Amino acid sequence: MDDQQDKMAQKEFEQAQRELDRVNVLAALASLERALAICDDTLWYSRLGYCVAKERGQLTQAYELCRSAITHDPQNPLHYLYLGKVHLLAGNQYEALQALRQGMVLGGLPEIETTLASIGTRKPPVIATLSRDNLLNKFLGIILARLGLR
Repeated sequence: MDDQQDKMAQKEFEQAQRELDRVNVLAALASLERALAICDDTLWYSRLGYCVAKERGQLTQAYELCRSAITHDPQNPLHYLYLGKVHLLAGNQYEALQALRQGMVLGGLPEIETTLASIGTRKPPVIATLSRDNLLNKFLGIILARLGLR
């Protein structure tokens, strides 16, 4: 591959990143696909995975892309951010939290912190001496929340 193609691919990737920053996922997806058609860079896969999940609903492909990016660059917290976002799109909050926390362990990013803050924290169990999974705690929590007392 020559320098001209590398520059074109990098330019498309930068455009995709700008579109992701503006939350224009469809335009980012198009730019990423053009960039990857020119130069297949595994470091871009996590972003592509998020775009594919958000715009096309192809969660299996999105997971594979994010995991592939993590396999090739396991120390990059950005890959964990996008894996967490894919999990959130799929409704897997626990897995999303695990991925986002792993990204924080690897150095963190402001966007990871923002995403974690938007998920929020859990309220303590109603009866502190019982585990959170105890049926009494679960049902008391649900009832009190519906009554607006919690």
